Amino acid sequence: MVVRTLAFVIVRRVLSLVGLGSNPGAKDVEIAVLRHQLMVLRRQVARPRYNPQDRMVLAVLARWLPRERWPVFLVTPATLLRWHRELVARRWTYSHTGRGQQGLDPEVVDLVVRMARENPRWGYLRIVGECRKLGIRVSATSVRRILRRHHLGPAPRRSGPSWTAFLRAQAGGMLGCDFFTVETVGLTRLYVLFVVELDRRRVHLAGITAHPTGAWVT
Repeated sequence: MVVRTLAFVIVRRVLSLVGLGSNPGAKDVEIAVLRHQLMVLRRQVARPRYNPQDRMVLAVLARWLPRERWPVFLVTPATLLRWHRELVARRWTYSHTGRGQQGLDPEVVDLVVRMARENPRWGYLRIVGECRKLGIRVSATSVRRILRRHHLGPAPRRSGPSWTAFLRAQAGGMLGCDFFTVETVGLTRLYVLFVVELDRRRVHLAGITAHPTGAWVT
């Protein structure tokens, strides 16, 4: 009888020590066992090692656990956030194509600039076409960069106000619209539509969606 009473007292003390009531359920007992084993591992292992799959699982589970309960993890909250940033960075990393950056021949650059200055009404595509007639292949984007580098605006008013001056004069009535993306903890990509008032640099948030269809944008 004394032994049975002593065993009952020990059981009650253990249950109160791990935060359980007098009649805990199986799930509560399982959680208590896992928590105690975690405490044992913390005493024995100074720095556990995680493979990429372990990091992904913990980073995703951290989304569903309140921040004040994050001490249950063997790592700090800063480490969980760093793992998430690394997952996002790897998702945006693409394999190298092997093509190095190649600049245009200086003679081609001089030819494009000469065509633009001698023919103020020629646009980018016209200059590209005239270069092809001479056996020179250059893209419209390259022509635009060359002209902008030499302070030559788009046709047909290269002798008038610059493109920058025109934008500054019209900035009061112009808006800029674009998207930027945000990666959630579960690596779901959200598209954020925003509008910028060019004269005051004020940004307005228009909406957030995971599926930016044409109807949604409209």
